[in-house]
Amino acid sequence: MMASVTRGVLVIVSSPSGAGKTTLTRRLLAEHRDNLEFSVSYTTRKMRPGEVDGRDYHFVSPERFEEMVRAHEFAEHAFVHTNRYGTAQAAVEAALAGGKDMIFDVDWQGGQALSARWPEDSLKIFILPPDLATLANRLRTRATDDPEVIQRRLHNALGELEHFEEYPHVIVNDDLERAYAVLRAIYLTRKYGKVDRPDVPYPLAEMAKLVEVNDAAKAHAGRLLGR
Repeated sequence: MMASVTRGVLVIVSSPSGAGKTTLTRRLLAEHRDNLEFSVSYTTRKMRPGEVDGRDYHFVSPERFEEMVRAHEFAEHAFVHTNRYGTAQAAVEAALAGGKDMIFDVDWQGGQALSARWPEDSLKIFILPPDLATLANRLRTRATDDPEVIQRRLHNALGELEHFEEYPHVIVNDDLERAYAVLRAIYLTRKYGKVDRPDVPYPLAEMAKLVEVNDAAKAHAGRLLGR
């Protein structure tokens, strides 16, 4: 009799635009490529310089996107900053059922829909900027969007931040190395547990403490929102 396959973990990372979720998720993916797979979303927005179709996103026309909606091919889909984004359901379910972890770089709408579809598999993490001025500067210096798009994203940032309470784990990205250490700890303690094991080459008990300390990030989110 064959042993059953342990289902994979669905890692959902969200933040306002410019808070650094893409940098952090790609780094986690690079370190744990054997266990972790990036979910490539579908989008109707235009491709940015340096992006590759099928690696960063599946870039499709609004008409093709709507065809997929009507065919119920998406686990979640939403309008974000006037463009449409969606996650194909079949590929996600196949990966999780086969024991493969998947990581998602999505906004709060996508995170809400994914965790509703796969509640037991989801690990939800929200990334916060150190302050709103830093967030604005990151968007401006990124220079991949038109000025009006940047202004719209800044306007929407506070509304996006309001949803941090939907995420059990919150990370302040005030220092990239520290923020990544916390993200890595959250993922590994969910995957392997909080007690050190001889078959796992990670200091799990130490990582679990790092996750607990990061709970202070929720107070930081409240300050950003003026609470």
